[in-house]
Amino acid sequence: MEKILKLKRERNAVILAHYYTRPEVQEVADYVGDSFQLSEIAASTEADVILFAGVHFMAETAKILSPSKIVLLPDLEAGCSLADSCKAEDFAKFIAEHPDHLVISYINTTAQIKALTDIVCTSSNAVKIVQSLAADQKIIFGPDRNLGNYIKGITGRENMVVWDGACHVHEEFSVEKLAQLKRENPTAKVLAHPECKKAVLLLADHIGSTAELLKFSQTDTAQTYIVVTEPGILHQMQKASPAKTFIPAPPMDSTCGCNDCAYMKLNSLAKIERALQTMQPQIELPAELIEKAERSIRNMLKYR
Repeated sequence: MEKILKLKRERNAVILAHYYTRPEVQEVADYVGDSFQLSEIAASTEADVILFAGVHFMAETAKILSPSKIVLLPDLEAGCSLADSCKAEDFAKFIAEHPDHLVISYINTTAQIKALTDIVCTSSNAVKIVQSLAADQKIIFGPDRNLGNYIKGITGRENMVVWDGACHVHEEFSVEKLAQLKRENPTAKVLAHPECKKAVLLLADHIGSTAELLKFSQTDTAQTYIVVTEPGILHQMQKASPAKTFIPAPPMDSTCGCNDCAYMKLNSLAKIERALQTMQPQIELPAELIEKAERSIRNMLKYR
């Protein structure tokens, strides 16, 4: 950590860490949060270098919002199963099959998908954006089918077609084991991310983005919570509310650790130090792609 902090000063760097990274990675970061929030913060700083301890699409978003800054990703293998479930060439064909539709894409996508998108959204503002559109507006939503179907349920938008993609972490939670945990902890509240399957969301007391779940756990009066999202967030929940109890929801297969995001866990202190030392790996995007992708992000900001 001392070496990282020294290199950070020398490089005039800012270190960002997503909620799902390892606790020690979160501890060395200047800012910990959700992906888009972190990219916005980095863009507002005077840093010359952004080191994003997260996954590839997050570092791309940081580069889109800060094209003149150097953006480092500690491990280029840190991808995203949700982003990978939506290839640009396939999504372009899907759009072509629905020519009258406005395209809304979740932030958890590649820069190429954002360039094909009219409005980007986050899990915090997706419902608000859809509700703000004319009732007869046809919509394509991608790539997360669980989030898309959750939005359809909240808004009643039958004229919305949803891309069939998913996050492997949020797909793996066991409804049966979650129900058992509720029986074993009758006073506990269930906090769930909208990327989870509908059957899981039906058992939740509160549904929201990772940041919203953290905030709810701080302001709510319950003392025990079952958390149905990637368990990296428990580090911040416990720091903010040390007297409360947080229980990670189990996956279907208890032997695989499937509710840990293996991609997020690729970020380590050693890799952060090496990235700052060598100034590699850097995220590079063509200027034309940045311009197209930024348009969809800027369109999202109109709905704040």
